[in-house]
Amino acid sequence: MALSGMRGLSVFISDIRNCQNKELERLRVDKELGNIRTRFKNEKASFYMRGIAISCGYEIENIVIARYKLTCSIDGLTHYEKKKYVWKMLYIYMLGYDVDFGHMEAVSLISAPKYPEKQVGYIVTSCLLNENHDFLRLAINTVRNDIIGRNETFQCLALTLVGNIGGRDFAESLAPDVQKLLISSSCRPLVRKKAALCLLRLFRKNPDVVNVDGWSDRMAQLLDERDMGVLTSSMSLLVALVSKNHEAYWSCLPKCVKTLERLARNQDIPQEYTYYGIPSPWLQVKTMRALQYFPAVEDPNTRRSLFEVLQRILMGTDVVKNVNKNNASHAVLFEALALVMHLDAEKEMMSQCVALLGKFIAVREPNIRYLGLENMTRMLMVTDVHDIIKRHQAQIITSLKDPDISIRRRALDLLYGMCDVSNAKDIVEELLQYLSSADFAMREELSLKAAILAEKFAPDLSWYVDVILQLIDKAGDFVSDDIWFRVVQFVTNNEDLQPYAALKAREYLDKPAIHETMVKVSAYILGEYSHLLSRRPGCSPKEIFSLIHEKLPTVTTSTIPILLSTYAKILMHTQPPDQELQKRIWAIFSKYESCIDAEIQQRAVEYHALSMKGAALMDILAEMPKFPERQSSLIKKAEDSEADTAEQSAIKLRAQQQSSNALVATDQRPANGTPPVNQLGLVKVPVMSNADQNSGEQGLGLENGALTVVDPQPRSTSSPDLLGDLLGPLAIEGPPGTAPQSELRVASDLESGANPDALAIAPIEEQPNTVQPIGDITERFQALCLKDSGVLYEDPYIQIGIKADWRAHHGRVVIFLGNKNTAPLISVQALILPPSHLKMELSLVPETIPPRAQVQCPFEVINLQPSRELAVLDFSYMFGTHKVNVKLRLPTVLNKFFQPITVSAEEFFPQWRSLSGPPLKLQEVVRGVRPMPIAEMANLFNSLHLMVCPGLDPNANNLVASTTFYSESTRAMLCLVRIETDPADRTQLRMTVASGDPTLTFELKEFIKEQIVSIPIPSRGPTPVPQPQPTSPPISDPGAILAGLL
Repeated sequence: MALSGMRGLSVFISDIRNCQNKELERLRVDKELGNIRTRFKNEKASFYMRGIAISCGYEIENIVIARYKLTCSIDGLTHYEKKKYVWKMLYIYMLGYDVDFGHMEAVSLISAPKYPEKQVGYIVTSCLLNENHDFLRLAINTVRNDIIGRNETFQCLALTLVGNIGGRDFAESLAPDVQKLLISSSCRPLVRKKAALCLLRLFRKNPDVVNVDGWSDRMAQLLDERDMGVLTSSMSLLVALVSKNHEAYWSCLPKCVKTLERLARNQDIPQEYTYYGIPSPWLQVKTMRALQYFPAVEDPNTRRSLFEVLQRILMGTDVVKNVNKNNASHAVLFEALALVMHLDAEKEMMSQCVALLGKFIAVREPNIRYLGLENMTRMLMVTDVHDIIKRHQAQIITSLKDPDISIRRRALDLLYGMCDVSNAKDIVEELLQYLSSADFAMREELSLKAAILAEKFAPDLSWYVDVILQLIDKAGDFVSDDIWFRVVQFVTNNEDLQPYAALKAREYLDKPAIHETMVKVSAYILGEYSHLLSRRPGCSPKEIFSLIHEKLPTVTTSTIPILLSTYAKILMHTQPPDQELQKRIWAIFSKYESCIDAEIQQRAVEYHALSMKGAALMDILAEMPKFPERQSSLIKKAEDSEADTAEQSAIKLRAQQQSSNALVATDQRPANGTPPVNQLGLVKVPVMSNADQNSGEQGLGLENGALTVVDPQPRSTSSPDLLGDLLGPLAIEGPPGTAPQSELRVASDLESGANPDALAIAPIEEQPNTVQPIGDITERFQALCLKDSGVLYEDPYIQIGIKADWRAHHGRVVIFLGNKNTAPLISVQALILPPSHLKMELSLVPETIPPRAQVQCPFEVINLQPSRELAVLDFSYMFGTHKVNVKLRLPTVLNKFFQPITVSAEEFFPQWRSLSGPPLKLQEVVRGVRPMPIAEMANLFNSLHLMVCPGLDPNANNLVASTTFYSESTRAMLCLVRIETDPADRTQLRMTVASGDPTLTFELKEFIKEQIVSIPIPSRGPTPVPQPQPTSPPISDPGAILAGLL
């Protein structure tokens, strides 16, 4: 575009480039915008123009033309000045500044009779306005006149505008004219090429508006076009059409094959369409992609011609030094490979493809290696080439050590897919060796795949036990619980394996430092079967107990119940009883009888009482019975994934892979109701706090946002729990445990509290939907404020869950979208609206969720500063005729960035005194508090990651708590809280909060108030029948009423 002669524009651009900082640039832009606004503003001329237009009988679309003529003569702007100012607006917009005026002036230039003004109008309009802008409706008639006119330059400008914007109004009004232009024999190829691309854009944006019925013959005629530009554009249009309905375009298939023949033989290809000696590689790729949408090529002559072309492509592609030629030739080659797989070619051609890919995975160029590994993985769908692929196993294993992580991932996928009984040992051993040096981002996926392969292709069970124990030893943080559950099932069900497993567990306990997961599995196995080793040296009950008890100080509260069960089992197996060992174990039970954790306390009390029964203990604590025979959830998941993949064509597989970077896992449940584990699970970052993991370890599941005991029976298929792999029990279930009473009590208190919206700063209006949610959304949200995983929303069609991992001021959150029905969910959209203090961005969400499938959408959260504001998930989808849109609060609450810390008196009081007063230390008398005992308030504080420190306050009615808050602005900041209660009046207390940051002190004080203050909320539904329950005293104090209003 020529801007010569516009001195004012050149001077403005020069001034912008000479600005030394952003502030000077903004000042210069604001000055120029003010000048342009002044020149455009002429209310008198505008009203005069409207009066003239209406009096002359102009239609509303022609007001634009009237305004153009009048403004050029009345407001004193010449053509030169108007073009100059509109160009300046576009340049300012390109710099990233908002341009919220002058749109009418830009649109009015479209109606100019001369090319320079019309060019400016079209370019600026297509850049500044979106498809829903009202001003575009005023220009539809003008654009249509340009399209159906005889001026080819104006036609190209108009088609470019329509193709760039592609709005529904344009599609309804202009699509028939664009279609006529495309098939017109009197138009030049340049115009027809733009018409094809314009129609493609309109069809993609509005397939229900653009009528393409009966276009099969027309498309076949367009494929006979000799002009390469028109042919390439028409082929792009054909790809879009056959992706929607290939049945209507069978007549185009022979034309596509002839086009490929013409390109392969380089017949009648203009020089300008030859790229580094390759005839129009773009057209070759589009043609082969279109052919992949047809199920098969029936005609033998056409099929023979097509395979000759593919053979020519396979034979003629090699790696050269020229990067551009490599890119073009390999784009054609890999599309040809996808077509060969789709057509199910002869074994000879398949072998040739594998040999070619084997050569590519050995070259130095990383892009070619990546594509070679990816396409070799797709070749695994063809049954006859597995043995040929195995010949390249050594080179594939070498790719596991490549510096590029994307290549390492593709190599891992390929090894996983090509593994069978013959090479399982070699591949699993290589994966175990690689595990020690693998990136943290790959370790969970690597561990899961190694476990699946070990179980699926194990030559004997002892080898399987060795592999899993090595896996836990090398990557304990990234080994999910279902893996060691599965080992326990195998050991329990195979008596010959029990002594070997117990001996191996004993050997791992000898190590000075082992992972907590290893402690769990070793303690469980030795508790059940250590008596089988009693005659071996170093394996007496007392020695086994000492080994396990050494690990007790290093484990978290979630593992202690397993160790207590092990102690009880050891005591039961010690015959005759060892008095010294008995006293040591009883002392441990007595110690934990007063533990704050309800699960640990209950086990200690019950085991202590049971151990007093003497011989009866043998019957009570007998060995676990054999588990019912059932297939592993991991292998079930792997087989389902393979079955689904084998039925898809290559093009559909690629489309599914490119639709989103979220991981898709089909919902297939084993017969026992145990939810499967996603074999492509996300990275499990080691958590810093284990306060919320108790329920998962004791066989409890989360369903519909509430704590429930897992039902081992099969669930009804009418309402599947698609988040089972996240929230439910895993492959092996023991007897249902007892939920920690403190956690249940705190959860019920928060869920039944009088303030459902206590954690929301800004109200979120609920959209009226015809589909009603299942369960209470507020209760689900409040439960997730205390836990890191659960169901956020559920209705008859979809289930949305969350799994989060918080470390310091960073968080990794995964949103699970589960389709509960046998029909797909379409028009799926998800947008996160983050508050100013959180930095977060959701990954791509596919527009369609397949039937009974689950999509995982991960995103990172970074806390910038202390605040109680919440992020909002704006989610919508369509199921049939139902359009559902919900706005859900995400549980990114303040306490997610707390790390509980215990402080001693020597640490507490100097810190407390150093924070002398406001704004670092704030004190407030809080009224309207929910009455609760001091122990229950301590449980509430602990669940909020505020560690209660007993003994610091001599008054038993007071609490002192401490925690560390993490954000980018404060880093690690110690927070101290003191609560002074009145036993005579539990509805009021005095709270003192102190920290080194004024904002943090205020936000923490208000956050605690929201948790403890009872605020009545009016019921939104019919008034329920009142149930008899204890009532708190009515609040008559003015301060309490004011607190309720706040």
